[in-house]
Amino acid sequence: MGTPADLAGLEALEAITQAVESGAGLPEVVRAASRALDASLVLIDRTSAVLAVAARSQADERSLMRDGPDVQEIELRVAEEVVGRLRMRARGEPSPAMLRLVITLVASEVERVRAPERASEEAAREFMRAVLAGELADPAGLRARGRELGVDLTHGATVLVARGHPHASTSADWRERMLLVAERAARSVSPGAIVAPAPARDGGEIVLLIPELEEGGETGRRAATIVARELESSLPTFRFALGRSRAAQGPADLHRAGYEALLAANVVEGDDEHTILSSEETGAYRLLLSVMMEDVSELQRFYAETVEPLVAYDDQYETDFVGTLEAFLDCDANVNATAARLFTHRHTVKYRFDRVRELTGLDVRMSDGREKLSLGLKAMRVLGIAHPRGPATEPGAEAGRVPRDR
Repeated sequence: MGTPADLAGLEALEAITQAVESGAGLPEVVRAASRALDASLVLIDRTSAVLAVAARSQADERSLMRDGPDVQEIELRVAEEVVGRLRMRARGEPSPAMLRLVITLVASEVERVRAPERASEEAAREFMRAVLAGELADPAGLRARGRELGVDLTHGATVLVARGHPHASTSADWRERMLLVAERAARSVSPGAIVAPAPARDGGEIVLLIPELEEGGETGRRAATIVARELESSLPTFRFALGRSRAAQGPADLHRAGYEALLAANVVEGDDEHTILSSEETGAYRLLLSVMMEDVSELQRFYAETVEPLVAYDDQYETDFVGTLEAFLDCDANVNATAARLFTHRHTVKYRFDRVRELTGLDVRMSDGREKLSLGLKAMRVLGIAHPRGPATEPGAEAGRVPRDR
């Protein structure tokens, strides 16, 4: 015969089990969990939306949402995946075994309730992948399949590519947070928006398909602005680059839109002053878009034959030959203006040009060499290759640099 406390605990667990089996819903499950733990609870999903509350008053509920010293936050996991959080203020001291059982039951119920939603998300992401890969060639079939998933492509869609880089140490789940923030922001503008991690990337890049609500592409423009703003607000220690395609209609246009957004993201990533770039603003870079779509290896070869030796040298010796070359081209090949921009002497600039010629075989002071190096820089940006920005303290700049051990 168990003690009264043991019997009360078993009755409380039975109440949770009955709520789960009867399909009473998460609010009833959380209320039963609250009784089992003798605690006030708030259940929050992975998007930070409140799913259920079991508190003694509105004041109790509000205080649970604040980080008070008596509020404990517990991650809910199923098979190592975080499915939500439970904020708890215990009135007593629940036993570790009881707490573990209750957390497991609540987490399992959250996962069960989310299963149809997750299946729908996976289907939507697979649809977006097929659209951007050009696997759906029939316009009518494209729109029909989209409607089945709640994605209305009547007025076409815009593609966004967003990329984030942390400037400081951060939590391990920042990629998931970036995805969720972008998803909420995009759906606040276009409810049928689909957001997914970019394939074959490090997790710091996401792709968004934004269904247009009317002709003209205004939905995509608004979504890009709001997504960038929310990402910067929610992850303030990050640097973001966001590329936006033109509004696209048919399957072929949507396939191309994916490359347009990627191109714009790659180009703006090298810009310290801007976060967002549209495909219309990529200028001469658009001339390389067809090469990027049809045979990216040709673009990679051209980069390797022109600018790659400078990038490798800058990385090893912490120089900035690439930055000097960019400044020279921006200054219309004027050495004095380049020196003024870089706050260095014109003889130092000329010294760097000699080193550029030695490393690449191309003379930036000659029109042919300048043209090839300029295209090489564009290829670098189109490919999304960032160059190391060293201090350029080579001989001639009144200091020396010892090569780093690799």
